[in-house]
Amino acid sequence: MKLTIIGTGYVGLVTGTCFAEVGHQVICVDRDENKVKLLKSGGMPIYEPGLQELVQKNVASGNLSFTNSTVEGVEKSDVIFIAVPTPSMNDGSVDLSFIELVAREIAAAMTSYKIVVDKSTVPVKTGEKVSETIKRYCKAKVEFDVVSNPEFLREGFAVDDFMKPDRVVIGVLTQRPVAAMKEVYEPFNAPIIFTDINSAELIKHAANSFLALKISYINAVSQICEASGANVQEVANGMGMDLRIGRKFLDASLGFGGSCFPKDLSAFIHISEELGYDFALLREVQKINSEQMNRFVKKIIETLWVVKDKTIGVLGLAFKQNTDDVRMSPALDLCLRLQKEGARLRVHDPKAMEKAKAVLKDVIYVDDMNDVADGCDALIIATEWPEFKKLDLERARKALTHPILFDGRNLFDVEEMEKLGFIYKSIGRGR
Repeated sequence: MKLTIIGTGYVGLVTGTCFAEVGHQVICVDRDENKVKLLKSGGMPIYEPGLQELVQKNVASGNLSFTNSTVEGVEKSDVIFIAVPTPSMNDGSVDLSFIELVAREIAAAMTSYKIVVDKSTVPVKTGEKVSETIKRYCKAKVEFDVVSNPEFLREGFAVDDFMKPDRVVIGVLTQRPVAAMKEVYEPFNAPIIFTDINSAELIKHAANSFLALKISYINAVSQICEASGANVQEVANGMGMDLRIGRKFLDASLGFGGSCFPKDLSAFIHISEELGYDFALLREVQKINSEQMNRFVKKIIETLWVVKDKTIGVLGLAFKQNTDDVRMSPALDLCLRLQKEGARLRVHDPKAMEKAKAVLKDVIYVDDMNDVADGCDALIIATEWPEFKKLDLERARKALTHPILFDGRNLFDVEEMEKLGFIYKSIGRGR
C-alpha cells in the first residue's frame, strides 16, 4: 500500500521504516529540512537499535523516502499517519496544536478519499476533533475517514515491538476503513483489535498508566524491604511467577521517566478530571515516583555526609538502556540534584552524552566507563545499560577515593560487592 507518515520522531520514523520493511511504499514527511536532509543522506537523528540499518536498506530499495512536503505525502498515499509530538502543558493537559495543524494541512491537500490515522498519543475524543477539522478545512469536500491507531513502542526495543506486536489496536468511526487497515497490518501476523475510536484512544493512556503504577508499586514495596531487611528482587520474583501479575515492570529503581510514562500519566489524570472523575490512584503513582528519587538522594547525602565539593562519578544519563533519549531522565535529574548540592560530576553514557550536553553543563564527560571512577569520592549507577554489568569493579574500587557505590538499578549482587570491599548501597535490598 501507499502510506505517508507525518512526523519523523521516535514513533514516526520507526513506524514508516517498519512499514517499508514489510513491502509498503512509504513517504515520511517532516517540517525540519535539516532532519530530512540527514535522513536522505543515511544519517540518523536518534539512536534506536537496528533502525539505521533498516532505514538505509529501505531507502536503497525505493520503499522509503523523505520529504518536507505534506502536499506530496497526501497526494501520493492512500493512508496518512499522523505521528507528531503531543507535549504536556503545565496543568497536565496535552498540547494538540501540532495535531490540529497537520489535520488542516492534510485537509487542504486532499483531492480524493483518504484514511487519516492518528498514531500520536492523544486524549480521548481527539479523533472526533480531527474529523471535524478536516471536514472544515477540506476545500475539495472529498470523503475521508479518521482512525485511531495508538503505538505501543518501547524506546530501545521499538523495531522489535513494531515488527512483532502483542496486538494492533485500531479505532474507527465507521466501517469503511476497516478493510484497508487490515491490509496495512496483514504482514505482521498480529492480533488486530477493532474498536470505537474513543476506546482506542483510552487504551493507550490506560495501558501506560497501569505500567507506571506497577513500577511505583514495586518501588513502594522496595522501601518496606529496605526497612525490614528483605530483598525486593526476591519479592518481585515471587510475585512475578503469578501469571496474573507477571515479572515485567517489577524492578525497583530510581523511578520511571522518559517522554511517555510521565506525560501519559499526567494526561490521563487531566482527562479523567475533565470527565468528572478524580483519579487519585494515579496521583499517588506520581507521588511515589517523585519520592523514590528523593529517598535515593537522601541515601547519598547520609552516606557522604557532605556532598559539596565532592567528586561523584555517574554511569548513565539516558532515561533507560538502549536509547539516547534524555527527556525526563531520572539519571539526568539525579545529576542536576547533585550539582545543586555542590558536587562535581564525572559522567558516562554509551549513547546519550551528546544529547545530555544540552542540559547538563559543567561536568566532565568520560568516554570509557572504566575511567569514570578515577579520583571520585563515590560512584553511582543511574541507568540499567547492560554494559555496566561488565564494569571493572576491581579497577573502580582502587580508583575511588572511598570505595562507595550507589546502585540505582540493582545491577550487582550485594554480598559479592561487599566481598570486593565496597560500601554498596542499592534499592530495597536491606541496604
